[in-house]
Amino acid sequence: MSDKVCIVTGANSGIGKATARGLAQAGATVLLVCRDHARGTDALDELKAATGNPHLELWLADLASLADVRRLASELQAAHPAIHVLINNAGVMLEKHQFSTDGFELQWAVNHLAPFLLTRLLEPALAAGAPARVINVASRMHTFGRLRFDAAPGERRYSMYETYGRSKLACIMTSYELAERWRERGISVNCLHPGVIDTNLGGMPGWMKKLLPKADAGARTSLHLATSPDVADVSGRYFSRCRPAKSSAATHDRALRARLWQETERQVGLA
Repeated sequence: MSDKVCIVTGANSGIGKATARGLAQAGATVLLVCRDHARGTDALDELKAATGNPHLELWLADLASLADVRRLASELQAAHPAIHVLINNAGVMLEKHQFSTDGFELQWAVNHLAPFLLTRLLEPALAAGAPARVINVASRMHTFGRLRFDAAPGERRYSMYETYGRSKLACIMTSYELAERWRERGISVNCLHPGVIDTNLGGMPGWMKKLLPKADAGARTSLHLATSPDVADVSGRYFSRCRPAKSSAATHDRALRARLWQETERQVGLA
């Protein structure tokens, strides 16, 4: 991986930091996308010291802001015209109903809209780095989600798990759709369930987190998809424990995927 430029969002803690560590240990140039400067700097310094890899960079962005996602994509491509791996890892799970700066429900904004927009805007750099890989961290909880196009976010009864599941369902569906659309571009797109892991993600009681595997276990499938030659020609698949797995029937509904794609483009301003 010494000749590869890899981006990891949400890289200052949890699965994201463990993923960045694994890529750094493999010799890659790793771009850590973080929201908080202090935490990002701490993670950068820690990973440089732990891996001995000096080719790590900190990039700051608030993924709850579409304008900030656009700025990030522009600046990343200016600094790195060829990108080989993009891991959309950042995510939130929120007990309270919150909204992004653009007025979208916050889980939808961070878990779906931000990675969709960032990936689409980085297409020129990914194509320049082909064969390139896009890896989207989804969740088995996508089976709890249902897409709804009939009500504004503020009009819905809020359920943390259903809302989180909806955002991860959309993540998987757009991964499949993008894999088909980019089939001839030399860019693979896959998604994954990292496992139920002890992370900073909300919605889980402290006593339960103590019983769960740590972040390194959650990063294994992301690292497998980013580095393994076994999946070099694989695209449009959902993985769990480094193996292909089945996603819900809804993710294979082509008409629903097309409608989601169109609606997502409208929401992020790409229509």
